[in-house]
Amino acid sequence: MSFDALGLSASLAHAASTRGFGEPTPIQAAAIPAVLQGRDVLGIAQTGSGKTAAFGLPLLQMLQDARGRYPQEAPLRLRGLVLVPTRELAVQVGDVLRGLAHGLPHRTKIVVAVGGVSANPQMMALRGGADLLVATPGRLLDLLEQKALRLDAVVTLVLDEADRLLDLGFAEELQRILALLPAVRQNLFFSATFPKEVDALAAALLREPLRVEIVPAPGSAPAIVQRAIQVDASRRTQLLRHLAKQEGWGRALVFVATKYAAETVADKLYKNGVFATAFHGDLSQGARSQVLAELKAERWDLVVTTDLAARGIDIAQLPVVVNYDLPRSAVDYVHRIGRTGRAGENGLAVSFVSAETEAHFRLIEKRQGQPVPREQVAGFEPGEVALPSAPEGAGPRDPAAPGNGGVKGKRPSKKDKLRAAAAASSGADGDSDEPAKDDSADDGGYAPSAERSARNAR
Repeated sequence: MSFDALGLSASLAHAASTRGFGEPTPIQAAAIPAVLQGRDVLGIAQTGSGKTAAFGLPLLQMLQDARGRYPQEAPLRLRGLVLVPTRELAVQVGDVLRGLAHGLPHRTKIVVAVGGVSANPQMMALRGGADLLVATPGRLLDLLEQKALRLDAVVTLVLDEADRLLDLGFAEELQRILALLPAVRQNLFFSATFPKEVDALAAALLREPLRVEIVPAPGSAPAIVQRAIQVDASRRTQLLRHLAKQEGWGRALVFVATKYAAETVADKLYKNGVFATAFHGDLSQGARSQVLAELKAERWDLVVTTDLAARGIDIAQLPVVVNYDLPRSAVDYVHRIGRTGRAGENGLAVSFVSAETEAHFRLIEKRQGQPVPREQVAGFEPGEVALPSAPEGAGPRDPAAPGNGGVKGKRPSKKDKLRAAAAASSGADGDSDEPAKDDSADDGGYAPSAERSARNAR
């Protein structure tokens, strides 16, 4: 099947082919005709399946049609709005859409607006209006407060990584934005995963949507080899260093639970001869962009990151992803390992499993429907014994015991933390090779190492 057969104009079909899109992927073949018909769409497909083009190509065609009808319109009226959860994804989506729009008969003005940088250049870019805006929710609200744009003419709203935007982290901002949009509009929600808890909310916002859920056929899923290595928590950094050197990984994304852990682990690796740096939300936007550019240019071997990098970031031929800390949910696991094995490449996903996280990893295996054999590395065999699962109906475990943080559903309450602090002050905290875990998945700042800030890699 060709893009022309889906109802796209010859110019857009040509733009797709020149941007490396050969034949439509399943999500594109199913979604593009429905979007062109004006239908709401809920699209669910694995990472790397072409979701951006699935909404981007028909959206650009509708904007082209509008430009053709109103060639002298000034200022331009914003007709398309794409919301994304992270700055990096906004930039990436903007680049894809601009590439597809290049050379079209009618110029399409696309503006990207993200936080972490000055709003002034973005406000200047919006002077005279825009056809399409790609934005993070927080910066969009900032621009609206500055009266830099209006949303009353938006015809199509796209939520990319929709499940993330619909969860509690963005709920308030999203509701404020939705209140400013026209009541009658087209809604396009796309994501690699859609947990049940946000599925109902999505259904309430969509109007008789076409649900497109692409289940990979056997043999068509990304070729990602999953490994689960048993190791004591206190020896993970040493094992990571050993594997990176012995197996010649080249480049890898290493996921940890907190910003503090990202800085601490990266520092220890760097001081022991591994070109490693941290990537997290406390870095400036310039520093974040630089780290990603240098990773793509193969100037860093390891980038130690929070779940900030788990969604939307596309690094061509990234060979390895490491779960240094296990993700809080099976959904996050899917997004993390989806950073490798993209565009038909092979990938490797390594998870470190300690005695205290064994039960949680079993839950991840169950949710993804794929068991991962345990293995041990010579010299790093675990000495700790896995804790037995609590019997059903048992009371809460001792909050002072290890392994209570970083696992979904096991976060200690404020009272538990106070008890744990009292227990720690009266007892002894032995020296460990690892940083203490923070209470949240991406919390707590840490000043970046001055040595690594110089970016004096190779």
